[in-house]
Formats: sequence, C-alpha cells, structure tokens
Amino acid sequence: MLVIFDCDGVLVDSEPIANASFSKALKPHGIDWSVEETMRRLMGRSLKSCVEICEAEIGAKLPDDFVEKMQVVTYQGFRDAPLQAIAGVKDAALALQAAGIETCVASSGALEKMRFTLGLTGLWDFFEGRIFSASQVKRGKPFPDLFLHAAISMNVQPFDCVVVEDSVPGVEAARSAGMRALAYAAAPYADRDGLGAAGGFLFNDMRQLPELVLE
Repeated sequence: MLVIFDCDGVLVDSEPIANASFSKALKPHGIDWSVEETMRRLMGRSLKSCVEICEAEIGAKLPDDFVEKMQVVTYQGFRDAPLQAIAGVKDAALALQAAGIETCVASSGALEKMRFTLGLTGLWDFFEGRIFSASQVKRGKPFPDLFLHAAISMNVQPFDCVVVEDSVPGVEAARSAGMRALAYAAAPYADRDGLGAAGGFLFNDMRQLPELVLE
C-alpha cells in the first residue's frame, strides 16, 4: 500500500499565507478577490493553471515577472509566520511507516517550493526522494496524471493507493486515478461539501489518519 500526501494544507499550513500573497498580487491587475475567493477558485491547482485562470478572468496576459515577484512575497510570508507543519502529520506519517506502509508526496506545487516549505517545517528529509510535482506531468489536478505518476514511480498499483488531500481538485484527481481519497477538512476554509461531493472521506484530525488508511 502507498499513501500519497498532498503538500499545501496537508503537510504544511501554507494555504492562508500563499493565497493572501496571490490575492494581493492580483489586485493591481484588475482582479479584486478576497483571500477566501482566491482559495475557492485556485486552491489545489498548479501555479500554471492558476495563472491561466486569472488571465482568462482579465482577458489579458499577466506580466512575465508576475509569478517571480509574487513568490518572493510568499516565501517571505512563510519565513515571517513562520510556516508550520499541519498538527500531527509527522507522527501520522511515522506511524504509517512503522506499519510497513510506503508514503510519498504529490503536489501541484513546484519541487523548489516544496524543498523550501518542507525544509522550513522539518519534513523534507522524511520524504526526500519520494516527492513528486505537477511540473513533472502534462496535466495537473483535477486530472489524475500526477497521482498516477507517483504510483508508477513508487511501483504501486493505483487501486492500492490512498491519497490525503484538502482540495476539491485534488480529491477529483485521486478518484479519477482510481484511488481512495481521504479529505483533510479541519481548516476553517475547507470546502466540506465540495470535498464530500467529489468523493473524499472527510476527517478532521491527522491522528486519525493511520486508522483510516488501514480500514
């Protein structure tokens, strides 16, 4: 069995910080989305997809340096907060490992970003060598490509994989890949109705994860 962890919102509590940065960066370009609206529209998708959605919204291209400038602000936000691991997730991952269950990470985020956020929260070394990004596949979430890529790379069949997600596109991708989806929904911004409708099994405490995986 393989447990595939999403990164943002599942391993690290980065979504409020990252989406606040994205919301602020969009305002000069004619998109006045609140942080909550930015999350609703963009959470769980690759940065490339997010930019495409925003460009479709304004009917024009964003500046070539838009992402670079936004990421500088985002990374500083992670340092200043400072960014924290999701409560209980490391112990849950260790418990899965102790039970003989393989783990990996598959995120819409870039590998560079995950190296930074997972490094900042002390999780990079735990998952190193088993970290996959949407930049490695043709289509990001909600398509199944990333999770299938992770399963193939780990030499595990899709039906023997459990995905831990917090976004609707992520749950949709997991279900499209033929995998079980456990939807972490403890955050106040969690779209509980959307996660459930997409086929995720909702849970609120990472301490529950090993038991849920082994059901």
